[in-house]
Amino acid sequence: MNNLELTFHQGETGFDPGAEIGFSVSWDFDAPPEAVEVRLVWNTTGKGDQDLKVVKVVHLENPAAKEQRSVVLELPWGPYSFSGKLISLIWAIELVALPGKDSLRREIRVAPQGNEVLISQ
Repeated sequence: MNNLELTFHQGETGFDPGAEIGFSVSWDFDAPPEAVEVRLVWNTTGKGDQDLKVVKVVHLENPAAKEQRSVVLELPWGPYSFSGKLISLIWAIELVALPGKDSLRREIRVAPQGNEVLISQ
């Protein structure tokens, strides 16, 4: 059984730009994965081409088959999370076990007071 979990320490998913955020990651596999990574990413959705940017990667060294670890990331100052009629920018933290396709994605908001910027035009 392959199981991945990601839990924010304060239960919050909206953060100020530049904030330091903490969360726990855990996994339970039949055998140890070769590698486990935490990725901070943003992507756009909506009309036009989709963009995807991997901003930070944290390599979790020597993963056991079953384990829990705490991770702390410093968020960048931008771009802000926003949602508009034509396009939106979404931040996320991904937990990825390699090799293979086991992954988990948790969306977050990165903007002043952790509130997504709404664009009405």
